[in-house]
Amino acid sequence: MQKLHTFAICLFLMFLFFYSPLIAQHDHGETIEVREDTIQLFPEALGKFTRPISSKNKEVQAYFDQGMQLKYAFGTRQAAKSFREAIRRDSSCAICYWGEAWAMGSYLNGRLSKSNAPKAYEATQKALKLSKKYASPVEKALIKASEARFVEDYDPKNHGAQDTAYAEAMAEVYKKFPNDHDVATIYAEALFVMEPRRGERDINKPEVQLIHKILEKVLEENIEHPGACHHYIHATESTEKPELGASCAEYLGNTIPGASHINHMPSHTWNEIGEWSKSVRANLQAWHSDQKARIGEGVAIYPSHNLHMLLYAASFDGQGAIAIQAAKDYAKSTGNTMFHVMTLLRFGRFEEILAIEDRPDRIIPGGFWDFAQGYARLRNGESDFAKLYLSRVKISADTSSAKYRGHSAEHLLGTLAAILEGEIYLGVGETETAIQTFEKAVLFEDAMRYDEPEPLPFSARHWLGAALIESGRYSEAEKVYRAELDDHPKNGWSYFGLLKALKGQGKSDSEIEKAFEKSWARADHWIRSSRY
Repeated sequence: MQKLHTFAICLFLMFLFFYSPLIAQHDHGETIEVREDTIQLFPEALGKFTRPISSKNKEVQAYFDQGMQLKYAFGTRQAAKSFREAIRRDSSCAICYWGEAWAMGSYLNGRLSKSNAPKAYEATQKALKLSKKYASPVEKALIKASEARFVEDYDPKNHGAQDTAYAEAMAEVYKKFPNDHDVATIYAEALFVMEPRRGERDINKPEVQLIHKILEKVLEENIEHPGACHHYIHATESTEKPELGASCAEYLGNTIPGASHINHMPSHTWNEIGEWSKSVRANLQAWHSDQKARIGEGVAIYPSHNLHMLLYAASFDGQGAIAIQAAKDYAKSTGNTMFHVMTLLRFGRFEEILAIEDRPDRIIPGGFWDFAQGYARLRNGESDFAKLYLSRVKISADTSSAKYRGHSAEHLLGTLAAILEGEIYLGVGETETAIQTFEKAVLFEDAMRYDEPEPLPFSARHWLGAALIESGRYSEAEKVYRAELDDHPKNGWSYFGLLKALKGQGKSDSEIEKAFEKSWARADHWIRSSRY
């Protein structure tokens, strides 16, 4: 009995270790807290990347390489622990102290916290002291540059001075070691941290071009560099040329095979260029790595984000079973049913929506639930209930200042309210008013800022185009679907609608027919319209 009790405790601690700090990271706004517990080596999870260091201890080298890989994968907490394990095995390893500080420092998805700043400063000071005797020239340069970043009196609210000083210091390191791929990647990261994280990125902006230039040089020589490719996808995904990231996206997911965020990252490119099936596969691989973390063969990084991207890509790819299961897993891990009801709505499973009684507490997730319930009630012939739920969504859209991942209630819930209201108008024969209302939904949707994934697993234009077809306005519907394909390339819902719009005009297009067949090859739902 004692052995069984001990075994149960060990399993519980393993779950806490791998999952508790990660479940709430969906919004990529983590605070990097490093505890003093240990971390194992994950040989099954790691790739072939290595960066030889001054220490001759093989275990030190192994933990250092693990730290580098996990930091490149944005597994910052596990990376810091790995560097700490390297230090435990060689307390004179200057570059290991540098790594520990680097892992705690600001990066694209998080800032150096006030609680970690003293630890990072202390690690940097130790690295500086040891580097006089125990570091190579490039290690000394990296350590020296960190001195500008990790200061004794760090103020998180005024981090700009340190960000700038560090980027300038890394520019000097890059000048001295321009052919060192890690130096180049870390320099690009330092520049990237100073750019706005969200929103569309201007590819002609000099600062963006510099980041691209540095990373492209690395990728020309090593397309499988995990850090360079990871940052390059982020640097290109929201530009007008997201396809720039496609080459390295083919390789990135397997460069650190057990790091879920690295598995997932190619989908940021695949979604933008309409390679929905590749996005589904990338996020399935990521979700598998999240689960492998339970047995030490994977590292879970942003698991709820991986599920969100999976349900989003699968929805556009017509893979309802995968989308709905991912949404159920999302609800199970977060306690939030907002995407479960939305994927069910996307695939017309209205009775199942009505069976979900767990309404999220927060304004916007609750509004998603209200919208789905109202829509399902309408399809069930209960228009009075549909109007009741519509009023709830509209009130929240019109009065709430709540946000979800930076999206306002006005835009998000405004889109959903207009879709539901448009369907209510269609149900009573007020077609022209319905079309005008769907056009309003499109305006709300278009006003949303760039995000990956987008919060809605469908497009308002799928409703507008369908209503135009049903009213015989085929040429207008054609324009709507072509615009939707510009927004979400190669999705079968829009190809199907476009083919119906062309047929209504007495036209045909063999290329569009082939594109639809290709886009719908994995779909598990019979499609009659671009919306159910």
